[in-house]
Amino acid sequence: MSVTPFLKNVWYYGIPSRSLKKGQLKALEILGEPVVFFRTPEGKVSAIRDLCPHRGIPLSYGQVVGQTIECPYHGWKFNGDGVCTEIPSLCEGQELDCTKIKIKNYPVQEKQGNIWIFFGDKNFDVSLAPPVPDLVAFGAEKKPNFLEITHFPCHLDHAVIGLMDPAHGPFVHKSWFWRSQKSIHEKRKKFAPVNFGFQMVQHQPSKNSKAYKFLGGAPTTEITFTLPSVRIEHVRVGAKSFCSLTALTPINEKDTRVTQLAYWDIGWLTLAKPLIWRFTKVFLYQDKDAVTKQQDGLKYDPTLMLIKDADTQAKWYFGLKKEWNESQKEARPFANPVKETELRWRS
Repeated sequence: MSVTPFLKNVWYYGIPSRSLKKGQLKALEILGEPVVFFRTPEGKVSAIRDLCPHRGIPLSYGQVVGQTIECPYHGWKFNGDGVCTEIPSLCEGQELDCTKIKIKNYPVQEKQGNIWIFFGDKNFDVSLAPPVPDLVAFGAEKKPNFLEITHFPCHLDHAVIGLMDPAHGPFVHKSWFWRSQKSIHEKRKKFAPVNFGFQMVQHQPSKNSKAYKFLGGAPTTEITFTLPSVRIEHVRVGAKSFCSLTALTPINEKDTRVTQLAYWDIGWLTLAKPLIWRFTKVFLYQDKDAVTKQQDGLKYDPTLMLIKDADTQAKWYFGLKKEWNESQKEARPFANPVKETELRWRS
């Protein structure tokens, strides 16, 4: 097993909506490319390449002026389509159509408190890409109740399969509120394909997963992974829902941004938000510590292996990536390689 190239023609998580107020801009590196997000005074969000083509200074050092970003060096202005709309140094009669100067722009989509960005070919039909997640248990205007962002110092592939790995729990996530190594036992879970991914179908949480008891009642959970790097856990307690959305954004070959969000319509959980924050932070940073230590071994470029059944989800992940790339090369519809099955492992 080795890391694979980043997927293109897909939606990646960009930034939380709350981090981009009207008239503000925010810089972020994604897939090794400099990007600047900005929101106009009317609220429209755009994303363009964060480099002025004039002298190369990042536009993110500038400011939002109306519908444009103004470069801090010479005042050149660019709109959300990446088109230069003004060059202040030009004099009357000088023949230069500034609108012919363009920089790369990226389609964006704002949904349920998140801003997603499309990386791909200019002429690709974005409707054919794996869709931006929709937490159907909540309305389109629902904002996350909780947000935590961290960086994993590793390639996206290692971050993804590390977070989906079902067997590391008793060793990495040893906590009084979760589980211990002594609680390890065999588990059987049913899986099924979903659109551009797979799902651990709805089931009752394992007995050694103590945190679920915090929700009360008789909770059930289902966990879904979809391309390029989105994991959603939907916990139901009667008619109420708690959804955890984990979105991974590749910054570059050695850095992955992990955004953890939670949504709920269980009123009393808002009072318990400090506890949820603490649990999430501990859980997430335990995973971060594991992949950080993993880098000490990966620098020797060892041959890695995946086993059945504990690593089958990782195999599916690589299979999904391969099929996405091949389906585009061959100009044919995506064919999900995942089949309905039951997996067994001890954790």
